[in-house]
Amino acid sequence: MNQPPGAAGLPAVGPDAASLPAAGPDAASLPAAGRLPRPVHAGYALGSLATGAFGTVPGLLLLPYLTDTLGVAAGLAALLVLLPKAWDVLVNPVAGRISDRTRSRWGARRPYLLVAGLALAVLFAAIFAAPFGNGPAAAAYVALAFLATATAFAFFQVPYVAMPAEMTDDYAERTRLMTWRIAVLALTILVSGAVAPLVVRVGGDGVPGHRWMGLFVAALIVIGALGAFLGTRSAPGGVVGASEPTLRAQLAVAAANRPFRALLVCFVVQSAGVATILAGVNYFAGQILRDEQSGPTLLFACFVGPALLVMPLWSRVGARLGKRSALVAAGLILAAGALALVAAPLLPLVVVYLVVAVIGVGYAGQQVFALAMLPDCIAYDTARTGRRQAGVFTGLWTAGETLGLALGPGVYGLVLQLSGYVSSDTGTAAAQSDTARLGVLLGFTVLPALLIAPPLLLLRGYHLTPAVLTAAARDGRVDHGVVVGNESR
Repeated sequence: MNQPPGAAGLPAVGPDAASLPAAGPDAASLPAAGRLPRPVHAGYALGSLATGAFGTVPGLLLLPYLTDTLGVAAGLAALLVLLPKAWDVLVNPVAGRISDRTRSRWGARRPYLLVAGLALAVLFAAIFAAPFGNGPAAAAYVALAFLATATAFAFFQVPYVAMPAEMTDDYAERTRLMTWRIAVLALTILVSGAVAPLVVRVGGDGVPGHRWMGLFVAALIVIGALGAFLGTRSAPGGVVGASEPTLRAQLAVAAANRPFRALLVCFVVQSAGVATILAGVNYFAGQILRDEQSGPTLLFACFVGPALLVMPLWSRVGARLGKRSALVAAGLILAAGALALVAAPLLPLVVVYLVVAVIGVGYAGQQVFALAMLPDCIAYDTARTGRRQAGVFTGLWTAGETLGLALGPGVYGLVLQLSGYVSSDTGTAAAQSDTARLGVLLGFTVLPALLIAPPLLLLRGYHLTPAVLTAAARDGRVDHGVVVGNESR
């Protein structure tokens, strides 16, 4: 297998490197230098079929499923959606530490793409199996199934997100890799978010329709897990050669990384804002646009379609402005679009959908640059400390992201409860009061805007550029020869 030379003149470490002797004290931990082949870009990006489907569909359909099909009160439904994903805040760092210490002929990360990915598919279908029909037993079953699914997702997502920092040490190449991934993620959001409600309707609505939808999304997850596992088999990989001795010590190292702290907190809060938008799509389409049938599908098409088109443009914006400035610009576009939708009851439908398209443009950039900046934080820590522990950083990252994605539906459900939203067990939303409809609107517009824009101020603490990374590699405790390309800021 041909691989590009590694940093500091050492050979790159491939997926089977666990059986090879290290060329130096920490040689196995070094990522590969230079650009990656297109098949690796595509193979890695396919994993977003799994992460995108699980990140989208529960946030979109689980809360309405509980309130409008199983008859669970909005406040309790919000709690049932929040707690299982909040569990991942504890599980994700553990999953990162375990994957950091894994040794196998497939490398440290890839075994989890296969095993956890397939488990995720089976458990996702189980969430909507509804073996107990309606009532308290049905609600408890959903909570437990969702908890198990969230655990499987942690062991898939953490190793998956850790891989880019070990596949390449080129600053610009990480952005290209993330552009491929976010393009597939955006397409997955479109397919899972727009088609899943159609599957529910074609499958007969109510419990039967949701069962078919669960199987449909499970199939997407299987394709994504197998695609990522097989597509990255020739990719350079890293095996941890040295790490902090305890999880507590590793978390302390991550906390000492100021750029990572700033980026993580910003992304977590923004993820909660994005999740409130996802959670409110069905409610917004039915109660504000008065279009329960085609409204959710049209909203997702307008949200994701433009995002796919502008992905290459965002890549060029990042090359010109730098990742941090581009992330700020994308966040402001996303927040402004959400806030503008507060006027939706007075706007023509075509204008509403155009504003949603603007939101999609901002969302695409926000995802691309946040995920492209994470490997830079990991590279900075490696150069500074002499230890590669990408799993811990990505474990914290995905734990925070999962918490944000859980808080969104939870907070939105609380808004519904406070505004007097009436639940139903018929599979169709009940008639709502004007106050409840106002809650639907504000939770979909003002709330996400307030969660997305202010955290951008935290990025003043993020200072990583190619020059800073080069200096860290030169002046750090151990010189790993971090290569960051020719891009300058």
